[in-house]
Amino acid sequence: MSKEICIHSWPGSYYLNAERRWVYGHLELCPSSLLFLVEKTGDMLLCLQLSDIVEIKKESSSFIFSSITILEKGNVKHWFSSLQPNRTVVFNTIEHFWKEQLLSPGGVGAASPTSKGKQLINLVTGSQRRLEDTAKVLHHQGEQFNNVMEGLDKIECDLDTADRLLTGLESPSWWPFSNKPWRVQQESKRRDLGASAPKTPGKDGVIVRVPVIFLEGADSSRKPGDLTVLVSALEIRDSNSRILHRYRREDVDEIKVYSPYEINIRQRFIGKPDLSYRLLSAKMQNVICVLELQYKKNIEFLWDPLELKNSSELVPSDVSCSLWHSDANEIEDHCFRSRG
Repeated sequence: MSKEICIHSWPGSYYLNAERRWVYGHLELCPSSLLFLVEKTGDMLLCLQLSDIVEIKKESSSFIFSSITILEKGNVKHWFSSLQPNRTVVFNTIEHFWKEQLLSPGGVGAASPTSKGKQLINLVTGSQRRLEDTAKVLHHQGEQFNNVMEGLDKIECDLDTADRLLTGLESPSWWPFSNKPWRVQQESKRRDLGASAPKTPGKDGVIVRVPVIFLEGADSSRKPGDLTVLVSALEIRDSNSRILHRYRREDVDEIKVYSPYEINIRQRFIGKPDLSYRLLSAKMQNVICVLELQYKKNIEFLWDPLELKNSSELVPSDVSCSLWHSDANEIEDHCFRSRG
């Protein structure tokens, strides 16, 4: 089996219970496991499967040092301390991936025909839900379009009435405005209304929403929240569903994809700091396939896309996506190709 992608790594220490001492090194989070590597030698001191974790808690060692404890099956408890940048950041990230159940219980490469069948069923079910959502959205957009057409018909009737009244007024032969300039203005307004009407339906429709661990600007504290991809914008919310920032589509200057689970969104300014959010999620692949379509000129991949083939099977297939975009079929096909 090829080496797993390292989602994130933190300097820290691990309590070696057999020798009753702390060992310094790096705690690494992978899609299916949690590793601890010794600092000087690089030896793997611990390899813990996420599916074997029973409980993750914040505790204190010797009533002084803040620590994270992980309880695995068999009532085995692991202690981690001196984590940088701080304990809360590490705890939120590990807890997010553990709760999302990124992998199946069998682990990578151990998928049985039954589990494969379940994945296919979940995939078909998710596609059916997306098609149902698309049908509802199209119906809603049709109603909005009908309302727009009724409004245009009423405007046209009013313009015809005004035209009849103005035509009834006799103008002297020497009057320089006998070519009825109001008709030119009416035709211009009519064209403007017709051009802007189709843009109204579904402007702020939700395409996909996923839970994330976000980091704002230079702040080192990662916090839980949500990322919502809209047809016309990107919204970042905190754990209380309060909007922290809304990137309009034209505001997004740069999207960097560091891995199948981590991206960075940036808006540049002149004379003041850029506004950027770094986002980490177990379901980020479902967002990346949509962003790749919406922001083709602004997205940049900083990792080998071939790694997606090995990790795409790890993404939960029961994602509920509401496609409000007119290119719903194109987005769905692209997502399927990414998973394939």
